[in-house]
Amino acid sequence: MNWSRLLRRSGAAPSPMPMPVRVGYVGPSASRMLEYDQHLLWVIVLLLAFGLVMVYSATVAIPEDPHFANWSQFHFFWRDMAAIALGLVVGWVAFQFPMSFWQRWAPQLFLLSLCGLFAVLIPLVGKGVNGSRRWIPLGVLNFQPSELVKLTIVLYAADFIVRKQEVKQLFTKAFAPMAGALAVIGLLLLAEPDMGAFLVIASVAMVILFLGGVNGRMFAALTVVVIGAFVLMIVLSPWRRDRIFAYLNPWSQSNSQGSGYQLAHALIAVGRGHWFGVGLGGSVEKLHYLPEPQTDFLLAIIGEELGFAGVIVLIAVFAWLTKRAFDIGRQALAADRMFSALVAQGVGVLIGGQAFINIGVNLGLLPTKGLTLPLLSYGGSATLISLTALALLLRVDYENRVLMRGGHV
Repeated sequence: MNWSRLLRRSGAAPSPMPMPVRVGYVGPSASRMLEYDQHLLWVIVLLLAFGLVMVYSATVAIPEDPHFANWSQFHFFWRDMAAIALGLVVGWVAFQFPMSFWQRWAPQLFLLSLCGLFAVLIPLVGKGVNGSRRWIPLGVLNFQPSELVKLTIVLYAADFIVRKQEVKQLFTKAFAPMAGALAVIGLLLLAEPDMGAFLVIASVAMVILFLGGVNGRMFAALTVVVIGAFVLMIVLSPWRRDRIFAYLNPWSQSNSQGSGYQLAHALIAVGRGHWFGVGLGGSVEKLHYLPEPQTDFLLAIIGEELGFAGVIVLIAVFAWLTKRAFDIGRQALAADRMFSALVAQGVGVLIGGQAFINIGVNLGLLPTKGLTLPLLSYGGSATLISLTALALLLRVDYENRVLMRGGHV
């Protein structure tokens, strides 16, 4: 039956049919909460807050060490708080720029970060600590350029894939430039030395190339180049060989008192935690048995105080964060935004990969790498770059939501 004809005969005007809308669109007065991922933002905030608590717990006994008798028990807490505040400000600024801006400036930012790797090797510019030259003193903090390279390699590799879409199957135009860039980074980090940073940078670049559809043979060749670089790093570095052997047997007398000392005490800390830990603040290993527990081995203190349950929850949170980054990347790809998609997934690999390596090191599953636990461990440069990377992830998600609601970015 034709209802509109019947209504016209009866003199009643037909009511307009509802217009189809995009999912999530509720009109011009829509809440701004729809423009960003609240769950992702709250996970980041909770990780930062939890990290502050654990850094304080891990360093509460620092004044008892005669070498640090003048330091307050809040020394690392306040410094970590300052790094988080700076990271939030820088992240907020980075969020204001569209992804088109980051794509346009990706090569220049990458070259600038490489200049930072050169600068740390210059006498009176770079700062050496425990035999490594990785930092540039900036007064309020010691900046680590290798952390910046972790972010700029994400931007550069994503932009590289987008620019090379037509020739990404050609060896000279697709494989050689990226392999050369990784070789330069590897040589500079070998001079510092910083094998852990190179592992993360190479992994992120290779994953982005793989997701971007680089030829399988070229990807395999790049894998061989990266593995060769790692072998070269180990062969040319006696102390790094000692770390590898110490990882294989940390309980031997020579290793437990030498290169494997930190790992041995990390395993003791995790073992003491059992299922539910000894309680927050109850760690024994942080009482000057485990060196510098607030950085690379913070997870060992978490395992001791919160037990297996705490570690599993933390692993689940990082797994969710990584999955969310890949989901955001897939949404961007569905909107034909290749650069944004690769950046989002690259950030997921950057955060999730570092967490995986750090957790593996603390549990004795991987050799010691000198990588912090993202968003939790004490480390100004690492916190700053992690928050900036996550701000770009939120920016990609924001632009996805705007486009889904019919807007423009």
